[in-house]
This record gives sequence, C-alpha cells and structure tokens, in this order.
Amino acid sequence: MTQNQSVLEWMEKMKELVCPDRVIWIDGTQEQLESLRAEACKTGEMIKLNEEKLPGCYLHRTAVNDVARVEGRTFICSRSEEDAGPTNHWMEPSKAYEMLYGIAKNSYRGRTMYVIPYSMGPVGSPFAKIGVELTDSIYVVLNMSIMTRVGSEVLETLGNSSDWVRGLHCKCEIDEEKRYICHFPEDNTIISVNSGYGGNVLLGKKCFALRIASFLGKNEGWMAEHMLILGIQNPLGEIKYVAAAFPSACGKTNLAMLVPPEFYRKKGYKIWTVGDDIAWMRIGPDGRLWAINPENGFFGVAPGTNEKSNPNALATTKSGTIFTNVVHNLDDNTVWWEGLDHNPPKNAVDWKGRPWDGTSSKEKGAHPNSRFTAPAKNCPCISPEFENGRGVPISAIIFGGRRARTTPLVYQSRDWNNGVFVGSIMASETTAAATGAVGVVRRDPMAMLPFCGYHMGDYFKHWIDMGERLGDKAPKIFNVNWFRLDDEGHFIWPGFGDNLRVLEWILKRCEDKADAVDTPIGFVPKAEDINLSGLDLTVDTLKTILNVDSADWTKEADGIEEFYQKFGDKLPKELKTELKKLKEKLA
Repeated sequence: MTQNQSVLEWMEKMKELVCPDRVIWIDGTQEQLESLRAEACKTGEMIKLNEEKLPGCYLHRTAVNDVARVEGRTFICSRSEEDAGPTNHWMEPSKAYEMLYGIAKNSYRGRTMYVIPYSMGPVGSPFAKIGVELTDSIYVVLNMSIMTRVGSEVLETLGNSSDWVRGLHCKCEIDEEKRYICHFPEDNTIISVNSGYGGNVLLGKKCFALRIASFLGKNEGWMAEHMLILGIQNPLGEIKYVAAAFPSACGKTNLAMLVPPEFYRKKGYKIWTVGDDIAWMRIGPDGRLWAINPENGFFGVAPGTNEKSNPNALATTKSGTIFTNVVHNLDDNTVWWEGLDHNPPKNAVDWKGRPWDGTSSKEKGAHPNSRFTAPAKNCPCISPEFENGRGVPISAIIFGGRRARTTPLVYQSRDWNNGVFVGSIMASETTAAATGAVGVVRRDPMAMLPFCGYHMGDYFKHWIDMGERLGDKAPKIFNVNWFRLDDEGHFIWPGFGDNLRVLEWILKRCEDKADAVDTPIGFVPKAEDINLSGLDLTVDTLKTILNVDSADWTKEADGIEEFYQKFGDKLPKELKTELKKLKEKLA
C-alpha cells in the first residue's frame, strides 16, 4: 500500500518482533471493514445488535481487569527525566524499549497484524498529523476507523515523509501486572501492551492527540489541548467559537452538544459541535487562534447519557456505533445503561457477560466507565465546519471543574497571563474514567494533568509564549463551575442547556457588550446580566453562586502555592506573579 521506506522498515522490525501469522493493511473501504466486523462477530469479540433499531451497531466487552485508562502505568519516556516533569511517570527510553519488546516478543503468534494508517484531522489539512498503528485487535481497527480518518488516502498524503507517529499495540495476555502505555516523544513512538480498553489502545486518541501532540506543539509553536470546540450562532446568523477544558464528569460532552433552552431556540440561537474532547490550535494568517478537532468520532461515557442530559449524544449512537461494557438487552438485542431511562431490562447480560435482571439486581449492569464509539457525522448538531481543514477562529477559552463551593458560576480572567494562571489552578473531583479513588478533589491544570507529554512547567510557559505571539488577538479566558451546591447538597444552577445563558454573557464580554464586577479573582457578571427568562431561579439565588468568598479563596491560594511547589524552577515567573497578586487582592 506504500513505498514509504520509513514505514516499511519500521514495520519489518515490528514483524520480526511480534511474529504475526499474517499482515492486513487497512485500506478504509467499507467492504474490508464489513468483513472484519463479520469476523469479530464469528469469534465472539463483538455482538451484532438489532439492525432495525441500531443499524450497524455492535457490542463489545473488555476483560474485567481492563476497564479504564491506567495512569499509574502510563509513561513518558523522554531521554531526560527532567523533561517528563513531576506530574508524569518516567522511564528511561532504552530500558522501556527493552522491557516492552520483551513483553511484545512473539505476541502475535497465531494472530493477524493489522496495519492502520490514520490521519488526526481532515486528510491534507495544514493542522493534520499522520500515524500508523499496528494492532492484533479487530476491535481497535474498527474503533480507529470511527475515531480517525483511516486508509489508503492517508498513505498517499504521507508520501515519502518520515514525519509520522509510530504506534504498536499488543493485546498479549491482558495481564494488568505487565500493562504499559509508553510514549517516546523524541521518537514519535507509542507502545501499548496488555490492554484492550479503548483509552489505552486507540493510540490516535489521548496517546497521540494529546501526549505526543502536546510535545510536537511546544516544539512547532501550536497547541494540543484537552478541549471541546463549540460554535454558538446568534439570531443574526453570526457564529462565534469557544474552546473549553473540563476534567471528566464535568459535563464536557453535554456542553459540546448543548441543546439551547426553548426561549433561546425561539429567538434563533443554534449550537454547532466541532469537537467534544480534543482541540489542536494554531495561530492563523490573520493572527487569531484557529482550532480543529483532530478526531472523527466521539468516545463517550455511556452511563448518564439520556434524552434529557444529552439528546444529541444519544442520537449520535443510533447507528454505526460500537458500545463497550454496557448491558445487552436480550429481548430486543439492544443495549442499556444506568441513567438511560427508568426501564432496565429484565432479561439481559451485564458488562461482565453474566445473566442480569435490571428489575431486581443490586449490582449495576453497565460499568461506570462503559463507552460508545460513534461517528461524529451522526451528531444532529455537527458543525458545517467540522471537515474544514483550516479550522475555526476561537473567541474565548473556558476552563471548568466540579467544585461544591469556592469557585463562582463564571468569572473572567484579567488578561492572558492571568487566564493561564486560572487554567493552571483548575481543580475537580475524580471520576471513574481513570482508575483510582473516586470523589477526591485534585488539581488538574487545563484538564491536561494525565495528558501532557512533557514537563508541566514548560507547558505553562508555552501557553504564556503563545499569548505573547497572539497579543491583542488572544481569546479571552474564563472559568465556569456548574456544580455549586446549596446547604442541602443540591445543585443550584440547572446546567445542561441552560449553560447557554452563561456562554451568552461570555461572548458579550468578548465583544465588550456586558459589564462585570471586579473581584479578587477576576471579573464576575452582575447577576442581572445573566438572562434568567423561563428559569425557576431568582436573581438573589444567582447572586449566591456568583459570590466570591475571600476566606475560601485565601485557603485556595495556600493550596495553589503548595501545588506550584511541584514545578520548582520550571514554574514560570509570570504564574508566581499572578499568585502574589491574588494574595494581595484577597488581603
């Protein structure tokens, strides 16, 4: 399929290592993909679902010990430990290669090597980057064909270039004691062994699109960010785009596919989804920041996705989707998960493959981190600019987290560097998307803590440098928190579609069309400037979640100072200055 010497030489080396029985190049044609689906159903790797109700949809179950990203076994193998930084696990590259090759040796015996050439971003886009993933899993092939642009066209675009990312995935024995996901930023290489779970094995996703790409972005002068991209169309037909970063379980996909409240729909407001998870951003010829979504699909968390929480995400899963670790409803050969509706199936199989009666079982049927892999083009609100290789211009960058108190509903940073500070201090409660304790508050700068492919101090500095290059054309930076609680522990802000009310204020601030109150942390809206029409919420209640409590923030500042100590001399002086200013304002 290619004459590219760098691809062929690397492939030969990997073939000698893993010893496949046969090699299949993925050309991206529907005929080939259909034959692979049929083969996966024959071996039991996947189950074909009801063709009338869920056309082209399949169910897959991972091993019970392999259900989420494994941050403790994810390594950045830079030549210098200093370059990996204090927030990443590091392994010396030559040791890592030796260990990984030892685990991978002969692991494809009796298996097929699938060669997946793929493009992150529309093929041929100036933003796009190319990868080749070798895998022994049809599940990976079929997911990658949804999540990325796959096939012959990618290799034609690559030509003879050696600028591509090498990816080797070996299922091996799915042994969690020998499970490793290793990134070699200087070598443009990713190796994943002993996992079959999407977040660890779809190497185009977090591995390439964030960990490797963030390193490339630093060196090449662009940004790879864990951000959704959203277009907001006003009644005049003007569309403004925002990029937003949230840790998992903070409503990121819901915001990306927001349905405007009826009051806004009647006025003519529309929402356009460009991306739900990752944004690659470059400074355009006009000096503004432009972004693309490098992915071609959505890898969403199923539980909690329903007709009310995210009707667009649910509609996206209705065809051509692979469901992982959800309930299999045997009565009509469809799927179910907690939070889908109030009618759990009685005659079903749970995510572990055991008989399950949803009407009486005390155990959950779907895994809390069960997933759907769905084509982006299925989304009812997918942006007309989705395939535009030039990207879309970003007016605002929004950071957010899940905080019960402390952080107000929304506030604006004073300037770019203050905005970098706001992103660097993001904190949220952990969820089931990563293994480990749930419900613990942890700092997650720019929602990139598990995904930054180099020293986070250098990452902050890269943000500051980008701001200098953007100058007065830099997007305005904001922080939101949909999760403030009242004294009884109830959410005060309604969230979901009503978040558009906050986005409207944000865009008005970008155009200097709304006022704000100056507080120690930044600019907060005047309560009367957030449109509450049709909402069962008073201005006085709104004021309580716009309130900035100095005592809470004094405690927060101490936590920030402690967190910043991790980065030592690499912490940019600009962020030290911002922390000092915050403390002075609070005093």
